Amino acid sequence: MNSKNSEQSNKKYSTQTGSRNLGRLFMQIKRLERHPRTFGDAGPLTPSEIHTIDAIGYEGSILMSELAARLSITKGAVTQIFSRLETKELVKRSPHPDDSRAVMVSLTEKGKSAYRAHEELHLSFYAELNAQLDEKEIEIFEKCIQKLNEFLQK
Repeated sequence: MNSKNSEQSNKKYSTQTGSRNLGRLFMQIKRLERHPRTFGDAGPLTPSEIHTIDAIGYEGSILMSELAARLSITKGAVTQIFSRLETKELVKRSPHPDDSRAVMVSLTEKGKSAYRAHEELHLSFYAELNAQLDEKEIEIFEKCIQKLNEFLQK
């Protein structure tokens, strides 16, 4: 086999393997979406709920419209998620101090507990990643995630 055919064969194998692995990754993500996880005292939360808590942040409060922008979802979608979190007593609404039409949102103490637990999960993931990959591999991993995100946002 000449080098050009070998190169094409390796590229085809790499593309097929990459496609298969990407498919598995998406299936794992889909599975995680269906199975809520417990964070702190909050009880079971879906990924969209815990990432909404994460987007609100630990300190202070933000506008509901800013929350929608941070999550890249509609105001209607963020209102639905927020209402579920409000029922679970993880978030609260308050009037904007200067604009009576605006609503500020923030975390309750229970919501802050979920935020800290989620942050711990991320730190644990990266500690495990650091134990398995060297610095260059982590850099490549991060770059691949960035490129995948950019591709999926098109």
